[in-house]
Amino acid sequence: MPEAEPTSEKKAVKQDKLIQLIVFRLGDEEYGIRIEQVKEVTVTPEIARMPKTPSFVKGIANLRGDIIAIIDLEERFKLRPANQSMPTMSYTLAIEAKEYTIGIVVREVPQPLSIPLSIIEKAPEFIQDMNIQDKYIEGIAKVEGRIIIVLDMPKLLSPTEIMQLQPK
Repeated sequence: MPEAEPTSEKKAVKQDKLIQLIVFRLGDEEYGIRIEQVKEVTVTPEIARMPKTPSFVKGIANLRGDIIAIIDLEERFKLRPANQSMPTMSYTLAIEAKEYTIGIVVREVPQPLSIPLSIIEKAPEFIQDMNIQDKYIEGIAKVEGRIIIVLDMPKLLSPTEIMQLQPK
């Protein structure tokens, strides 16, 4: 009998898989993206405005030879007024999804953070119901007094928005 206990403890440890997030601030909140969804982090390159794109699309930029759309999530999530400008110095996270690569502008240097997968709680039902098209919140992690909203980046843009970003 005594041997059964250590095995169950080992199982519990094994199931508690660690994941790595890249954590950044939007408005006053902290957000995280799984590290495997982030291609690179760089100082924001020069951005060229694009006509007929949503206001949260700041334009396009050349990132190591790739032309990518640059998105301002503070504006997309309505965490900052549309007429307030981005800071002069910012960082861009290049996010790679199946259909597109986009750049997300953040104000501060994003930080890596390892957390147990088990601490990511599903977003409350009322949030999921309000954002029926926006299933991009994977969950919410509580880490040492911090609340980090974990985003599922491939679900961030709607098919219509993706079409608007495709080169014609």
